[in-house]
Amino acid sequence: MFLNRGMIEAAKTEAAMAGVMAHEIAHVALRHGTAQATKGQKFPIGAVAGQILGAIVGGTAGSVISQGSQFGLGTYFLKYGREYERQADLMGAQIMARAGYDPREMANMFKTIQAEGGSSGPEWLSSHPDPGNRYDAIVQEASMLHVVGNGNSGQFESIKSRLAGMPPAYTAEQIAKGQTTTGPRTVATGGRRVVYVEPPSNSYRTYQPSDFLRISVPANWDAVDASAGSVTYAPKGGFIQGDDNDGTAFTHGVQVGVAQGGGGNLQQDTQQLLQNLSRSNPDLRAAGNSRRETIGGRQGLTTPLSNVSQVTGEREYVTLSTTQLRDGSLLNIIGVAPQSEAKTYENTFRRVRQSLQIAD
Repeated sequence: MFLNRGMIEAAKTEAAMAGVMAHEIAHVALRHGTAQATKGQKFPIGAVAGQILGAIVGGTAGSVISQGSQFGLGTYFLKYGREYERQADLMGAQIMARAGYDPREMANMFKTIQAEGGSSGPEWLSSHPDPGNRYDAIVQEASMLHVVGNGNSGQFESIKSRLAGMPPAYTAEQIAKGQTTTGPRTVATGGRRVVYVEPPSNSYRTYQPSDFLRISVPANWDAVDASAGSVTYAPKGGFIQGDDNDGTAFTHGVQVGVAQGGGGNLQQDTQQLLQNLSRSNPDLRAAGNSRRETIGGRQGLTTPLSNVSQVTGEREYVTLSTTQLRDGSLLNIIGVAPQSEAKTYENTFRRVRQSLQIAD
């Protein structure tokens, strides 16, 4: 099951989103896809596919999904779709109640769909029942159900907030016209560059940037830049390769490097490195006290910082972690992410630091 971004943004509550999920789970439990395909065996499978793939919203979005189907064939199957949708609504309401959600929130979701223009046109010309009719049927079913416990996770608002900070999603019309992209989406806002970057993967892979060092980073990060004394690991869209004048910058990811040490004192050498970084980053500021932690099996220091991104112009969250090598030089790991995503990336940066294996 894929949770469509537009559906999450349209839902007013977590229970409303759970209602959409319960509805689709009910389609599977009731084997509607199999039944629909069986009824269509005497027709070309490619033409049937669009009807089977229509989702809960119907209307314009459903039309995009089924645009390859012939009109005559489509209307033949619509009578099955409407009945299946009613069945999925009722079973979905039961699934919601058992999971601790108020089934009436599914009904409210249909009101939201109707307010946004979903399933416009006469009911007989839609594979999904009219949202108004569905609302009444679900409310009636909900009145006979007992909600067990409280299913709310408390994470819904944070997810919506995160989506709100991303560039606009493609509309159904844009998708239908083929205006898609295989890479990160970029939009211009006041001369700044804003890019959608995938969240860090929960899977990790290991690199060996030198003969004495191994490091693990999220599987959707790549080694994107290696220069004298450092290497950068970043997700797609999180690293900007400039021209000869602009150089390079990264908005998400980590940079691992080795700097010349001073007198062999970790705290003093770290302060010297910070001063050097501040010369090329005038907006770099301390964002808290340094804390000691184990890095690569030896004593280390992590300092939280704040900076203004040269790429987006927005505030960004930076961590500088350091530990000393046996020759007195300073191994440093710099983590960078937008301030709005600090909580997510702090966990990732910590895991990357904990993965370090040093054999100097």
